[in-house]
Amino acid sequence: MLPSSPEPLLGASFVRELEVLQRRLEIRARSGGAGEHLARRRGGSAEFKEHRAYAPGDDMRRIDWAAYARTGEPVLKLFRAEEDVIARIVCDASASLEFGEPTKLDAARRLAAAVGYMTLARSERAQLFVAGDGIAREHAPVRGRGGLAALLRALDGVRASGGTHLARAIDAVVRKSARPGLLCVLSDFFDPGPVTAALGRAAQAGHDVAVVQVVAAEELDPSFEGDFTLEDAETGALVDVTMDAAALAAYAARFAGLCEALRAWARRHGATYVRARSDEPLEGAVRRFVSRSID
Repeated sequence: MLPSSPEPLLGASFVRELEVLQRRLEIRARSGGAGEHLARRRGGSAEFKEHRAYAPGDDMRRIDWAAYARTGEPVLKLFRAEEDVIARIVCDASASLEFGEPTKLDAARRLAAAVGYMTLARSERAQLFVAGDGIAREHAPVRGRGGLAALLRALDGVRASGGTHLARAIDAVVRKSARPGLLCVLSDFFDPGPVTAALGRAAQAGHDVAVVQVVAAEELDPSFEGDFTLEDAETGALVDVTMDAAALAAYAARFAGLCEALRAWARRHGATYVRARSDEPLEGAVRRFVSRSID
């Protein structure tokens, strides 16, 4: 198991779930590299990485029988290809994420921690990028189980602020990438056009793109009616609205259209799309992420 981590990012029950799920995580970057290789690159050079305890569902042909004869414990022999895998995690920290109870940012940080945990538990590398307040902050990549504490410290320090240039941040991450890997972007995606264009460029460059849309319950089903002055969380712009049944229906249709546009983009590009509610347990969202579903 990895070192214990503070709440609220990774609680004990969440960690137990992640320990199981990390065995199923696959990265599909078109690079010739691989993540947790079980001698998968036939004919290619690969070095021994580590043993891992056999778990139900593992391919028994991968058991190291020599080790089993010595210890009596079934283990798998894992190999590292010449070039290993990195998971790049882009977390939107613009002001719109500071909404909901719990906030969308809280959920995004926990989901980012989960993706990082599963990657590091497999002795691979993870790198965090934070897009907020008009800039993208790049944290140093970390590797393996020993890198978890640094990743969690970075996520603990993330605060929502100002606007964001998420598309620009994604393009910058892709430009800096020496080779493709997992590109996981967590956001509410309120400006999907430029962002999906940038994600498309990432997919064309060979990245394994995962879109995690974090939403608040209040956004899915707003219950207030009457006259209001609404303020844009990122720009400060004000608008007077009358929220009646017709306005709520129009809002619901537009919000559903936003989600469907992201879902359709993922289908077209062979990407993963997961929608996670900030007020619900996040284990289900992580399971769908690992299974590469399109919610």
